[in-house]
Amino acid sequence: MRKLRILFMGTPDFAVKTLKSIHESFEVCGVVTAPDKPAGRGRKLNKSAVKVYAESIDLEILQPTNLKSEKFQNELKRLNPNLIVVVAFRMLPKSVWNFPKYGTFNIHASLLPEYRGAAPINWAIINGENKTGVTSFFIDDKIDTGEIIKQKEILISPDETAGSLHDKLMHLGAALAVETCKAIQEEQVVTTKQPKLSPKEAPKLTKENTQINWNNSSKSIINLVKGLNPYPMSWTTFNEDGSKKSVKIIELSNSDETIKANPGEVILSKKQILIKTKDDWVEIKKLKYPGKKALNIQDFLNGYSRPDQLKLSL
Repeated sequence: MRKLRILFMGTPDFAVKTLKSIHESFEVCGVVTAPDKPAGRGRKLNKSAVKVYAESIDLEILQPTNLKSEKFQNELKRLNPNLIVVVAFRMLPKSVWNFPKYGTFNIHASLLPEYRGAAPINWAIINGENKTGVTSFFIDDKIDTGEIIKQKEILISPDETAGSLHDKLMHLGAALAVETCKAIQEEQVVTTKQPKLSPKEAPKLTKENTQINWNNSSKSIINLVKGLNPYPMSWTTFNEDGSKKSVKIIELSNSDETIKANPGEVILSKKQILIKTKDDWVEIKKLKYPGKKALNIQDFLNGYSRPDQLKLSL
């Protein structure tokens, strides 16, 4: 049986559970994470979630800005890992992923080859998938294209949000990472090449692809809102009494309204805001105005003395 000496690479909360699970079962010689970043009005330096956890268990931490630098290459040689495990980190140069004797594997939050890219959890919900999962694969010189080691599948519930699915896949990914490490340790790895096809992609979320298009169907709009909840959140522009505001829509539901109207038309009452889509009506349940806290729709409307007189349009 091989003795593993693992270098872990990751940054956000999603990666912490995997680091914790691996550390409980194997030797972790160090952690590589993103440099601290200034945030907030005071520009205070924020540590990554992985760094905070690594400090709590006294692991050595590296925060290189350049993975190709001579300094980092020397650190890699000093730590001398024989396996690198990557979860939610940046693209690695060949000099890094090719360094360990037993390779470098990544945990990706989709059933590869589907949803390669930066936001697989979000896009699975946005596209209305009924299942997804996690994949461990050996890293190569392209993004998310290496040979598959193992996969675990999970169903997506009808009311799933990106937040709830993130947490489920976080735990599933941690379990898969441990299983993959054990397979490598016991020399029981059999890999599968990813098929050459045109899979659905998971591109980075932008202002453009998170905006609601009210000319789409109610189902696709609701999926978009769920797939962007709690971050970065979908958005639309409200024309409120002549003032345009970019408003984040956190929760929508189907409405049984049957009035004929054009997509984007708004029905406002003391208790609800309805918006016409391509094929139906939807009801806003929760939203967030710029600089304000998120509110359910009743609390939002209660903020107006006469909500029935509020002029609201898209």
